[in-house]
Amino acid sequence: MSFESVPVLDLALARDPKTKPNFLSSLRDALLTVGFLYIKNIGIEDSLIQDVIAQGKAFFDLPQEEKLKIRMSNVPSFLGYNILGAETTAHARDHREQIDLSTPHPLPSPSAPLYHNLLAPNQWPSPTYLPLFRPTYETYISRMSTLSTTFTSLIAESLSLPPTAFNRFFDPDQQHKLKIVKYPDTSTLDADGRAKRQGVGPHKDSMLTSYLLQASPHAGLQAQNLAGDWIDVPPLPGTLVVAIGQGLEALTHGVCKSTTHRVLSPSAGAGPRYSVPFFQGVSYDSTFEAVEIPAEVLRMRDEVVAKRGGLWRDDVEFTFRKGRWGHLGEATLANRVRSHPDVGERWYPELLEGIRREQREAAERKERGELDDGTVERGRREGGRDEKASLGAGGHGATVQVH
Repeated sequence: MSFESVPVLDLALARDPKTKPNFLSSLRDALLTVGFLYIKNIGIEDSLIQDVIAQGKAFFDLPQEEKLKIRMSNVPSFLGYNILGAETTAHARDHREQIDLSTPHPLPSPSAPLYHNLLAPNQWPSPTYLPLFRPTYETYISRMSTLSTTFTSLIAESLSLPPTAFNRFFDPDQQHKLKIVKYPDTSTLDADGRAKRQGVGPHKDSMLTSYLLQASPHAGLQAQNLAGDWIDVPPLPGTLVVAIGQGLEALTHGVCKSTTHRVLSPSAGAGPRYSVPFFQGVSYDSTFEAVEIPAEVLRMRDEVVAKRGGLWRDDVEFTFRKGRWGHLGEATLANRVRSHPDVGERWYPELLEGIRREQREAAERKERGELDDGTVERGRREGGRDEKASLGAGGHGATVQVH
């Protein structure tokens, strides 16, 4: 059993007590079997959505020297502008230009853990050029923060948990992140870009949930089903695409599936594709534990696993491995250094060298046939949940149980 399309859920049904039970049932099914879904009637006015799209496109039309003034490598927070091809995914270069923003935070204290460098003020483009950019995106980030918290509470209810079940994993001033992304069509790319069409390579999102605004009519987003096939997730007007993150999969003992996805560059002559993904954050001080999931929900998970024979194809390795990291922030920082080596070279050279050493050693072991690096079919069994770590709110006094 493997999905062939991505379901569309209507949030208006969750607001009506008469239709909410059916909504929660549909949501639970999507979480168990797909890990990817559309949502509509999200409660954010279309005028704000259109402003977000317009201001995002306008940013990329700025003179290059203006964009470079807020380049990501200026700061250790991984917030700011990235030139085309600066980021890598699945060991290959992504052909996208982007700016990363987040919920604003002051600079961390010198005594804070290194991963608290991720908490910092944004780098904003000059208001001389884009006076509406900052207020538009600050409003959108705030509205999306509320939406993501509401949706996470619905996920909890769909799993027969209290709606506040995941609240313990959020800081009072929780950081959420957002990207504005431009994928140029292949006519503007080099030979490698034209051949691979890697807008962004196969990956899973971290944290709990992500919400993608597809800001142009281009196709290109694809989710990988459990047979290893790539399923198109085209833009649908009035919707956001929700991706379940690895953090939520860890927290829920694999009940909520984190689905591998990618973006293909638009074909030559199609023009650039734009998107605005919002990433719900989790406290970087969280430790690797888990919530207690009701037995009946775990049985549902096991039934789904049994129907597909316990085997699945997955082109991305699970990030949160038990025993490797002490806190979520450590894993997150390492992932950011891996994806943005230019920032790593300037601000985290020792961490980057360790990552590169691991990559070299992994490549050597693979050549000797000793290691599958996650880019070929694993044929793993989903019963091996003891290998996966889970997230616990260690910094928040939570009492959690490892399954």
